[in-house]
Amino acid sequence: MNIDKNRIIQFGNTFIGKNHPVFIIGEIGTSHDGDLKKAEDLIMAACEAGVDCVKFQYVIAEEIIHPFTGNVSLPGGEIPLFDRFVKLERDPDFYLELKRITEQKNLVFLCTPFGVKSAANLKKIGVEGFKIASPELNHYPLLNTINDDPVILSTGVSTLGDIESAIARTSENTVLLHCITSYPAPEEEYNLNVIPLLSAIFGIPAGVSDHSVDPVLVPVVSTALGGSVIEKHITLSRKGDGLDDPIALTPDELKTMCSEVRAAEKRSQNETFKFLYDTYGRSRVDAITGSGIKKLAPSETGNYKTTNRSIMATADIKEGESFTEKNIALLRSEKQLSPGLEPDLYIQILKRSAVKHISSGTGITWDCF
Repeated sequence: MNIDKNRIIQFGNTFIGKNHPVFIIGEIGTSHDGDLKKAEDLIMAACEAGVDCVKFQYVIAEEIIHPFTGNVSLPGGEIPLFDRFVKLERDPDFYLELKRITEQKNLVFLCTPFGVKSAANLKKIGVEGFKIASPELNHYPLLNTINDDPVILSTGVSTLGDIESAIARTSENTVLLHCITSYPAPEEEYNLNVIPLLSAIFGIPAGVSDHSVDPVLVPVVSTALGGSVIEKHITLSRKGDGLDDPIALTPDELKTMCSEVRAAEKRSQNETFKFLYDTYGRSRVDAITGSGIKKLAPSETGNYKTTNRSIMATADIKEGESFTEKNIALLRSEKQLSPGLEPDLYIQILKRSAVKHISSGTGITWDCF
């Protein structure tokens, strides 16, 4: 990819990058619970708070995890995640209507696909670009599907090498979001000096996807350090049933965040840090700013390899049976199942046969073929 450190990325009528306002994304995700009226209420709340964009998640359960994954620990407690994903599945018309309502409010519509099918369905409804979540950073078939489109990539639970491999498969119109894949993410682990590092290394705009609970700290430090994008979850109530509701901002908190980010844009970096030091204390702010060395944060280290994609059996495979797209897939193993090999080996494995019986839900490892 040819890179330019002053590159400006366009999403619809909005520009992201140097000398443009911070692009603020209100992450609705699946907090609508599949209810169109609730989704509209969330869009309205995000709009009134002052965001530029609202983002959803296009859920097809079998694209994300195996049915045998079992209970997964989330902010609201342990739940049977595959079953919950199935309940959140909606047809393309649902997302087309979300897009219509969003654009009626003069906001940018973004949606996260989790596989090739959901990406294709989003293309059919005419999306301007895509947002890829951190666990899909190594879902190479998905990235190849959208490699002609503008894309925002979250980079939680990843290394610089992982990011480089992902960027090699995307278009020139790519934005990176520094992130910690932990819910909630401790503010002091954010190491936001990674944002200018990513921008400098890859020559593209960078920002932050913030899973911490404070509405001001991480977003305003990111702004002071030149971050181009801020993504933050929104909920109508932290007591709601949405998967991310316990760590999301209420509409009033999101409004505060947007206001403080816009205020920080008008101040110098020194003025913003003085404000932060006076409000939160120098030691806390300096911890959040961090060293700028890209590494896994302590709270997400245990998620590496299990939250990311790996090659897994989606059906029982007999000894001597060929690996096909019908019996292996790139899935998140989570912590209940054992992860398989890296996704970049997927095409090569499709040319092989099993040397032993492999049960559905098992990670495909070297001793399987």
